Amino acid sequence: MKKYGKVIMVAIFAIVLAGIFVFLYLKSRPEEIRYEKVRPEIRTIEKTAVVTGKIVPRDEINIKPQISGIITELFKEAGEMVKAGEVIAKVKVIPEMSSLSAAQSRVRLAEINLKQAETDMEREQALYDRQLVSREEYDKVKQTRDQAREEYNAAVDALEVVRDGVSKSNASSSSTLIRSTISGLVLDVPVKVGNSVIQSNTFNDGTTIAVVADMNDLIFDGKIDETEVGRIEEGMGMEITVGALQDLTFDAVLEYIAPKATENNGTNEFQIKAAVKVPSDTRMRSGYSANARIVLQHSDSVLTVPESTLEFSGDSVFVYVAGSDSTYMRRPVVTGLSDGISIEIKEGVSENDVLRGNRIYDSK
Repeated sequence: MKKYGKVIMVAIFAIVLAGIFVFLYLKSRPEEIRYEKVRPEIRTIEKTAVVTGKIVPRDEINIKPQISGIITELFKEAGEMVKAGEVIAKVKVIPEMSSLSAAQSRVRLAEINLKQAETDMEREQALYDRQLVSREEYDKVKQTRDQAREEYNAAVDALEVVRDGVSKSNASSSSTLIRSTISGLVLDVPVKVGNSVIQSNTFNDGTTIAVVADMNDLIFDGKIDETEVGRIEEGMGMEITVGALQDLTFDAVLEYIAPKATENNGTNEFQIKAAVKVPSDTRMRSGYSANARIVLQHSDSVLTVPESTLEFSGDSVFVYVAGSDSTYMRRPVVTGLSDGISIEIKEGVSENDVLRGNRIYDSK
């Protein structure tokens, strides 16, 4: 039994040793290198730039009050349409005590002057009827009476404006009624009933009652890197894609390129604006994030190959062309426009050539 056991052990050892030799032999054999075969194609090459930005109205107007006071009524909400001259809100005036006192004093003084002028007019009228005074003297007294009456009316109007924000004589154009200056969509109403508002002055921009914009006139507002701004010019076409409307693209025309750069995270960027053509049946919202695709260079129907087939050596560019014996020959080429994936070949290969592409790795 011991003799048979030794024979079995020797046999197992011999098999293992033979397997090791076979494995090492296979590993030592040179691996066959295979490549994809690529044919040049006739296609259009475009070099593009993508600019990030947003869609905004060309004209976005902040509606502000002409007087200071408290909001008593709001007639519009965000998302509603408004016409130029339409009332958005109503303001109740809180008069300043010094201004109110001055206006009241002016009314009292004007009233005294008017009573005196009317008394003088009555006396002058009696004398004139008896032909005791000339027409010229009569006209002067009458003019004084008319001026006193006008001053009284103006003082009353001023008092009403100070006290109520509106007078009877100008009720139709009351500054307590906040009206829209343009027709469009109400984008925002940042105040509520009961809020205090102030008019704009030298020291304050004033309270915004509402933000109104014409949503039929939209622009793309973005920034482009300084390395690409030199290749664009006003009037160039753009293709706009909006993040919230992924299935739609919109045409646009570049209208504005900023003459001065702004720094952003260490890079210089230039602001650009483009008029966006939005179909009437598409609802666009102000502030949508968007990307603009700008074609910087364009070549139609040119011979192209994938950039991965190129080999760069100094200032020279080469490709490997398949020969009749399944070998590849290195050949210099002249390249043209590239879109980052494919590149134009001006000289060196033809449409019938077969080029060496990427290496094929066996999956194990």
